[in-house]
Amino acid sequence: MDIDAWVWWLIGAVGLGIPLVLTAMPEFGMFAVGAVAAAVTAALGAGVVAQVLVFVIVSVALIAVVRPIANRHRSQRPQHRTGIEALKGRTAVVLERVDGAGGRIKLAGEIWSARTLDAHTTFEPGQQVDVVDIDGATAVVM
Repeated sequence: MDIDAWVWWLIGAVGLGIPLVLTAMPEFGMFAVGAVAAAVTAALGAGVVAQVLVFVIVSVALIAVVRPIANRHRSQRPQHRTGIEALKGRTAVVLERVDGAGGRIKLAGEIWSARTLDAHTTFEPGQQVDVVDIDGATAVVM
């Protein structure tokens, strides 16, 4: 039984796809795509040298282009802040007098206990304040 070269390239692509799934290393996927490109080249009747060149060129090109983009996306911070981080920097309305010892504010539709960042500052009901931090269940405002 004589197997065509393109079948061997597809077997190689599947073989490279297995470690991609098991290790989550995208480089294996890029090599697998290179092997599929070589299989197409073999199916079109090109020689072994052309198949290997297509495999190398496609694999290296994908690694050279895709890897830096993936690294850049991985190092970026998420665009959407959630939880406590989403509350920092928001504006709240004072419901009960807020000073260094405590008070109440309405923040994001909920009533929060609050205290001022500076112990000597006070805010009266109706004033707007900025949330600078969340300390446990207390908003620190200024």
